[in-house]
Amino acid sequence: MSTATTTNVAQPITAETILRLFPDIDTRSDALEGHDEEQIRLMDEVCIVTDENDLPIGTASKKLCHLMTNIDKGLLHRAFSVFLFNDKNELLLQQRATEKITFPDMWTNTCCSHPLNLANETGSTLPDAIAGVKNAARRKLDHELGIKQEQVPFEDFRFLTRIHYKAPSDGKWGEHEIDYILFIKANPKVNANPNEVQATQWVSAEKLKEMFKDPSLKFTPWFKLICESMLFEWWASLDNGLEKYTDEQDIRRMLH
Repeated sequence: MSTATTTNVAQPITAETILRLFPDIDTRSDALEGHDEEQIRLMDEVCIVTDENDLPIGTASKKLCHLMTNIDKGLLHRAFSVFLFNDKNELLLQQRATEKITFPDMWTNTCCSHPLNLANETGSTLPDAIAGVKNAARRKLDHELGIKQEQVPFEDFRFLTRIHYKAPSDGKWGEHEIDYILFIKANPKVNANPNEVQATQWVSAEKLKEMFKDPSLKFTPWFKLICESMLFEWWASLDNGLEKYTDEQDIRRMLH
């Protein structure tokens, strides 16, 4: 099993080392000064802290998980990325709102967020964790895009794989996640929450490749990683052969 590369940490992030590694975890509030009030409130949500092999070892606020001072010590949390396709096999993209604290104004996949420390969103085995992120995905699709849960049934989500990546947003904020990739086909009514999403667009694979060539458009780092590795291969198999890519057991390490 490969291990992650972290900064200023000589030993792996495990349940045994977590408290020793983070006694000085950065809990400052000044990092949030000047940001949107609703986005500040959401920074209090409680994320699932994991070790490098995605075993839950604790919890921490969204704010603590996304401060680069903590990420550089190895703090890692669980996340998900939803790719929602319509019956034309077009992918729904969103442009993140200017109010977002991390990666504002960037284009990304349909929905990217975190399972929370809730009974139906956490899990220490892979099947339980997959169920948890599917529940979280349905909650966040409604919150961000107004897509009601009956339009995205639990059983229609397909789990593909997990990616472990790290990316700074600016000098203060960033991401360090075990990210669960979920595909779903649906034709939902979209009513985006303007505090989360400033624009949406349905795109073909060809259109998305064109967008990547436009220097005026900015994309989230996790979306770029997924696109540059496997997305277009998965997309081509959406209606025929996707099962050979689903339920991958190993974590894909995409750390630079």
